Amino acid sequence: MKPVNEMSVSFLSCSANEAFGRAAVAAFVAQLDPTVDELCDIKTAVSEAVTNCIVHAYRDTIGTVYINCKLYGDGRVVVKVRDRGCGIADVKQAMQPAFTTAEGERAGLGFAVMQSFMDRLHVTSKPGKGTSVIMQKAIRRRTADG
Repeated sequence: MKPVNEMSVSFLSCSANEAFGRAAVAAFVAQLDPTVDELCDIKTAVSEAVTNCIVHAYRDTIGTVYINCKLYGDGRVVVKVRDRGCGIADVKQAMQPAFTTAEGERAGLGFAVMQSFMDRLHVTSKPGKGTSVIMQKAIRRRTADG
């Protein structure tokens, strides 16, 4: 099935741009008239994915974060967040709650949060090449009476 609408955006992996990525996706998805809860779920998942790019993929350097968002006629939203950073050697291990490669106070719950707020999550990665996170959520169609 072809998307009915699509957008792509890229930006530097500066922490200040996390909010931009989240807001850009939210503004685009708004045309499907999601509930506040649905929109918050998507924003939270995108925020986690972008934060992973900033904190883990590019660590002590600045790179580019890429977001692609597709809207489908059946109400599905598919968001792809990717980077060309250091990559993940063991995706299965990285998706375990509390696993982190960051030093300090990071909780290591990014993938778990994405899974809990979205209907589907698929992560692919190649060390030295980058990571791609594809998330999907169905926006419920509302009837005339709510």
